[in-house]
Amino acid sequence: MNILVTGANGQLGNCMSNASRDSQDNYIFTDVSELDITDAKAVAQMVKDNDVRVIVNCAAYTNVDKAESDGEFAEVLNAKAVRNLADAVKANDGTLIHISTDYVFGGSLGNTPRTEEEPANPTGVYGVTKLHGEQQIAESGVKALIFRTAWLYSEYGKNFVKTMLNLTSTKSELKVVFDQVGTPTYAQNLADTIFSIIENRKYEGNEGIYHYSNEGVCSWYDFTKMIAEIAGNTGCDIQPCHSDEFPSPVMRPSYSVLDKTKLKSIFGVRVPYWTDSLRKCIKNIQSPKTNEA
Repeated sequence: MNILVTGANGQLGNCMSNASRDSQDNYIFTDVSELDITDAKAVAQMVKDNDVRVIVNCAAYTNVDKAESDGEFAEVLNAKAVRNLADAVKANDGTLIHISTDYVFGGSLGNTPRTEEEPANPTGVYGVTKLHGEQQIAESGVKALIFRTAWLYSEYGKNFVKTMLNLTSTKSELKVVFDQVGTPTYAQNLADTIFSIIENRKYEGNEGIYHYSNEGVCSWYDFTKMIAEIAGNTGCDIQPCHSDEFPSPVMRPSYSVLDKTKLKSIFGVRVPYWTDSLRKCIKNIQSPKTNEA
């Protein structure tokens, strides 16, 4: 079976490449230089020429702050391009696996983990455009699985873990917000879950929206403290602070813990605890040869 992965150069795209190395299926990895997913004709041709049966869409506009002033392009990449993928794979009687975000709950209040049935209420352009992407999938009628995730990090690209590894090793003092709570998610864990679902053909008949993050709960402050502890960066004095000390054009979710009951029930997934996954990632970052194929 031929499987198309978009956004191959991003965090999740790279992790999908790791996960699928020994698969008997044929994975086709593309980024914008190989396939512009905003071009509907190009997407349709790619799917047709390669008889693509599953698309894993890892491509997205993810700069939350910049999206506030670049809303038009964020909408194109996060919604219109998603419709292109949906229409193309539907025409080939295939399935779309799409990655969404906790930011669809940007305006939600309370401290109960978010279920898939909770009404979306995004507050910023990023969250709105990602919700539009989900809606485009529904309107297209394509067979699809949507995975909402949060606080994604990995060995690849720019992310919070790599930033804090650098800052806690070079700064004597650091302030990190403690009033935003969620769960860090190791992109390799999510990629492995998606790969397993594809490999075992469990996507068939299980279409719908699912939540995936690692287990547990922490603040960005707790996250940073654990990063520094694992890395052995003991020389940095890390202190908690309020979000308003770091003004942002976007109101970020104050509580974005995702309820994974549905995912675990339907797919039998065992989700790692966040600190266990963080240790693995940091070990790989500090010993890069472990990531070489």
